[in-house]
Amino acid sequence: MWSASHPRFAGMWMASERSKIKVDLDIPDEFRRLSDETEIAIFRMIQECLTNIHRHSGGTTAAIRMHEQDQCVPVEVHDKGKGIPLEKQLQRSSSGRTRVGFRGMRERLRQLGGNLEIRSDGGGTVVIATLPLVESKAARSASEEIVS
Repeated sequence: MWSASHPRFAGMWMASERSKIKVDLDIPDEFRRLSDETEIAIFRMIQECLTNIHRHSGGTTAAIRMHEQDQCVPVEVHDKGKGIPLEKQLQRSSSGRTRVGFRGMRERLRQLGGNLEIRSDGGGTVVIATLPLVESKAARSASEEIVS
């Protein structure tokens, strides 16, 4: 579980508290700070996923996993709700049209060189955002000082 005292995740904790969604957060302890733009995009994506779970899925839990992989940061949000109805999925894939929340997520991620994948069935939904790994300026400066 995440801690409300962790400054990077306090906003997500507040969102989960408001919606009464139990969140299991899996992030390695050594996970480094990312660029402000990347962290904000991840925060907004998770916030939108929690909102969707609360409003649409009927689920009461969410699992969030974030790690580094091949110079990318995959962020996965899983719920065990009712999933996105098949007819809505077919509409989305055939017309290219998505709901406003998914469209906003996809656009924010695209601007940063990332992408969004959505998988859903009767057992829940998995939303996966993948962003290029971009460290914060402070983390880069600290790394450069160590090398020098």
